[in-house]
Amino acid sequence: MKKIVGLSFVCASILIAQDSVDIGTISIEEKANTKIVKNVSSEQIKSADLAEALTKNIPSVSLVRRSGIANDIILRGAKKDNINILVDDSKIYGACPNRMDPTTSHILTNNIDSIEIVEGPFDVENFGTLSGLVKVKTKEPTEKLSGDFNLNFGSFGYKKTSFSVSGGNEYIKVLLSGSKEESDPYRDGDGNNFFEQQIYHGIPPMNRYKSSDMEAYDKKTVLAKTIINLDDSSELKLSYTANRSDNILYPNTPMDADYDDSNIYTVEYTKRDLGEYSKELNFEYYYSDVDHPMSTTLRNNGAMMMTNHMKSSIWGTKLKNSFDLLEGTLLAGLDTSERSWKGKYYNRMNSYIRDSISDTDTTNKAAFLKYEKSFGNLDLEIGTRYDRTSIDTENAAMLDKDYNALNGHIFAVYNFDADTKLFAGIGKSERVPDARELYIVSSTGAVQGNDNLDSVKNREIDLGFEKTIGDFNIKTKVHYSNLDDYIYNVNGTTFQNIDAKIYGMEVSGYYLFSENLIFDYGVSYLRGKKDEAILGQTDRDLAEIPPLKGTLSVSYDFGDSQLITQMIASKGWSNYDIDNGEQELGGYTVFNAKYNHKISKNFDITLGVDNIFDKTYASTNTYNDIRYIGAGNTELLNDPGRYAYINLKISF
Repeated sequence: MKKIVGLSFVCASILIAQDSVDIGTISIEEKANTKIVKNVSSEQIKSADLAEALTKNIPSVSLVRRSGIANDIILRGAKKDNINILVDDSKIYGACPNRMDPTTSHILTNNIDSIEIVEGPFDVENFGTLSGLVKVKTKEPTEKLSGDFNLNFGSFGYKKTSFSVSGGNEYIKVLLSGSKEESDPYRDGDGNNFFEQQIYHGIPPMNRYKSSDMEAYDKKTVLAKTIINLDDSSELKLSYTANRSDNILYPNTPMDADYDDSNIYTVEYTKRDLGEYSKELNFEYYYSDVDHPMSTTLRNNGAMMMTNHMKSSIWGTKLKNSFDLLEGTLLAGLDTSERSWKGKYYNRMNSYIRDSISDTDTTNKAAFLKYEKSFGNLDLEIGTRYDRTSIDTENAAMLDKDYNALNGHIFAVYNFDADTKLFAGIGKSERVPDARELYIVSSTGAVQGNDNLDSVKNREIDLGFEKTIGDFNIKTKVHYSNLDDYIYNVNGTTFQNIDAKIYGMEVSGYYLFSENLIFDYGVSYLRGKKDEAILGQTDRDLAEIPPLKGTLSVSYDFGDSQLITQMIASKGWSNYDIDNGEQELGGYTVFNAKYNHKISKNFDITLGVDNIFDKTYASTNTYNDIRYIGAGNTELLNDPGRYAYINLKISF
């Protein structure tokens, strides 16, 4: 199925089985449990925040608001290490134990070509995919000389410039892309900036900013990529991504990021048609590192410049080979990686107080198989993976850990006809504890990690169908996840294994009113429950389970111009874990609009307004897995109020 439907990003849905929808310059290809969003750099131009772009446009993704940039995501109730996020098939882990620099913050939308989202435990190729996989693909070089330059201005002093240039020949293609952006603190719907929100929410004076007149962040990126065609059947791909961020403000936590620097290096070699038992051979190597000091320097209590300087890195290799077997395709692979994480506390009077995380290495070795075959109208995928993981710490007072795991899944799609599809999947996956959960120590020396943690196990079943009736499309999906030894933060004091359940339902689709006009809709509902309340507590609600969320958009394409209007609505938080810091939050409805006009072949302009009616709301709850300031209202951070922007683009 292929339809021209205007410029909406929201009409992406989860349940189309092997469909492709062209939305202006955006193309979204899908399987039953997979969504692939293309041309991200061309359309997500409001800001470079990947988390915000995903949240606005995908019902099953919710935002964890931490700042004006570098925000995090929740995918179907899963967050942090419970979802796997890859950049060009490489891993990068943020260094901050307080999630100031999640993986989504190390790659910006202007460098992204496509995003693939796999929901559930249906991935055996990558280490640690517990409840979902987000695969970010950066832009690819082209043989033809081409490029673009963008100039963007927005509310709250936002300024951004970006460029991209690509070219080559039949033997080698090269791409260079870069950007620089900066912004003042945004204002919420009541007109309060970060400093004024601190006063309004009752943050103690000593934890407030020294001044209301400061920049919220400054961010620069570079992407360089080369593809070398070695011969007709093999290619070598090299890429480098750099992110440099300075003075990022986090107003509802005790510290801000002095800087956040990261690097991602990837090498990929592909050889096709080696013989009967090798249709495609692929070798990948990657290395990434993050340098992240956070401090109290910008606060009234910052005279001592208390700092927690964190560093992380990971390298990995993967060898994959696919070949035809029994009228299907078998993929076999070996995977290994080593993640390092360390940090230390210091201040202006003492260059070393203690380790926050003593140098810890997490080493994984794995083998996996995946087999795909069609039996008439039935498409079947079976996968399995075996992992051996060791975690070694330099802290002699704490235990090293070893974990072994055998996981797998079965996923099937039955095509009744071209317009009706039914699918079902069942799978088991695991992820090991990270160094923070096992070993972290506070600045006062209190041990907050738990070196007796088991790995988390997810046993999940997904069911759904997709139906197209004329110009109307509907997709539904239900999922039920049984989590054994789920790692939970006990009110900011330590971590504990618990048993829990997460279940939910999603409905989405579109209606083609005409060739130029489309309505898109999406609704996501989730519930999460602990099997038993934690010892000493009574609340069985699972934290970070967003309430009912819906999206509705109308897209109209009239020649050289496109207009998109969008509504995002969320029910209030009525189910929340009060014992572990969460609180009741009101619901909200916000309206956004974007207008694009192509002035000439090489020049276009985009005008947009988010939160048109200047609604005051907070989308993110206050689970104490993050160290906030105080408790209750002092932990809150309101989302941005009305935000207007303009983008000028020159292309060649």
